[in-house]
Amino acid sequence: MLKVLKERFKQGKCTIAYPAGDAPALPDRFRGYPAIDRSKCAENCRACEEACPVGAVSFFNEKTIQIDLGRCLFCTECTDVCTGKAISFTKNHELSKHKRDNLILKAGETVNVETGLDKKIKKIFGRSLKLRQVSAGGCNGCEADINVLSTVVYDLGRFGIQFVASPRHADGLLITGPVTENMKLALEKTYAAVPSPKLVIAAGACAISGGPYIGHREANNGADSIVPVDLFIPGCPPHPLTTLHGLLMLIKRGRNPFC
Repeated sequence: MLKVLKERFKQGKCTIAYPAGDAPALPDRFRGYPAIDRSKCAENCRACEEACPVGAVSFFNEKTIQIDLGRCLFCTECTDVCTGKAISFTKNHELSKHKRDNLILKAGETVNVETGLDKKIKKIFGRSLKLRQVSAGGCNGCEADINVLSTVVYDLGRFGIQFVASPRHADGLLITGPVTENMKLALEKTYAAVPSPKLVIAAGACAISGGPYIGHREANNGADSIVPVDLFIPGCPPHPLTTLHGLLMLIKRGRNPFC
């Protein structure tokens, strides 16, 4: 027992300071908020659009590149084929949005600013938020990174946010996966079991748009085709910091609740 206490004392505080302090250093391979510089595009080049496996990259009015973060797998297929390096991925992990349309990033834009949800959200859920996680046909990538939030490093419980076993004990749902046909009824019943008022969060490209399964006859192209969604968290899978930022933004407890 004394050895355990000694080791624990030597380890010190493991929980990150975020959002009170800066976010911890992210690895070099981390891919965050995209940046688009149209001036670096070769004329009549659409290689990035053709390379994207899920149609996340497209051209607006045939001139302006836009990236749908709700579809994006952050796979870098677009950056690999772009000879002018017009598209790059930054280290900005704060990707979440309340509105689906605000996930579409156009060339020249850095962050789509939102005005946040209704003030009643903070009044009702600002001090305590209980979520029921629903894996609606996911690959377990998003689920694994969401589980990390309960570890000592992120300690989600310090914000009053917890995952619960029953939807009847929940304030809302956190949905992962493309909502396969086999999970559609289960999701509808789970949503109905959550008492009102309630929130719905779509985490990951699959839950937002269908991800790599978009258009498949056995998938429903995301959660918002079945239930109303209040927060979209992009990624494949979203980094734990991205999810943490989104949850804090939802209840207006982050550093920048309207980013």
